[in-house]
Amino acid sequence: MANLINFTKGHGTGNDFVLFLDSDGEIKLTAAQIAKICDRHFGIGADGLIRVIKSEALPEGAAVLDEEPNATWFMDYYNADGSTAEMCGNGTRVFARYLTEKGLIELHDGETLSIGTRAGVKDLQRNMAGFAIDMGRWKLEGESLVKASNLEVSRPGLGINLGNPHVVVALAEPEELANLDLTRKPAIEPEPVKGANVEFVVPSDPMVKDGVGSIQMRVYERGVGETLSCGTGIVAAALATRHWAGAGAPNQWTVRVPGGTLGVRMFAAEDGEHVGLSGAAELVYDGQIDISNL
Repeated sequence: MANLINFTKGHGTGNDFVLFLDSDGEIKLTAAQIAKICDRHFGIGADGLIRVIKSEALPEGAAVLDEEPNATWFMDYYNADGSTAEMCGNGTRVFARYLTEKGLIELHDGETLSIGTRAGVKDLQRNMAGFAIDMGRWKLEGESLVKASNLEVSRPGLGINLGNPHVVVALAEPEELANLDLTRKPAIEPEPVKGANVEFVVPSDPMVKDGVGSIQMRVYERGVGETLSCGTGIVAAALATRHWAGAGAPNQWTVRVPGGTLGVRMFAAEDGEHVGLSGAAELVYDGQIDISNL
């Protein structure tokens, strides 16, 4: 195995990733090595690492190809602490940008790109903002209590599953959101077996304008900490807010996070309601790292 890896740094609304090409699955990184790469002081620095690999080159890809033979590329995603993650909404858009800009695929306007993830096949298309991804079906899960630093009492949290787990908490006003201390991990009771991302949400005033809902959000990501944006968390926050709002709530939302604003759309599909996420994805720079030093 070569010690030098060519990598690309990318981000989606400030949610940043290190990507590298390993088509045939020849590069094996340990969790400790991944954590070192993602370390912002001793490594490159990122919220997660994405190995760009052919679906046929890893075991999880077999199920993907059975579901969609055109999903030839797999987003092998890891959190900043080196742990494996099922999905990353912002990561999928940056992954699509990487595939197209590096000449690994061609994606014309109106065409669909299918990619493999540990949460199944995800479909993306280009749009004016960057890329739009069909996140597929979602699940409403149980309620819990969430305690976070600078919140005087625990708050109810609503479980939303998008292939990875989320707990969404509604706050009363923007000041509560701004005063949250997310340098510490929020406590969830009962604690999910595999943990969860925790989203804190405040509706805009007015919450709905011209048929579009609007909220702002901060997120503590499982295995990472607070991030500037979280794609699946943004979707979970919009779904939870619509659920709380009840009948007549819109199916289109804008969600503002510290890293920018993304769009969420709920729509009917043959197998039930799907939810989509759209927003920018950028590649920032290329580099090379010697993994023998990790």
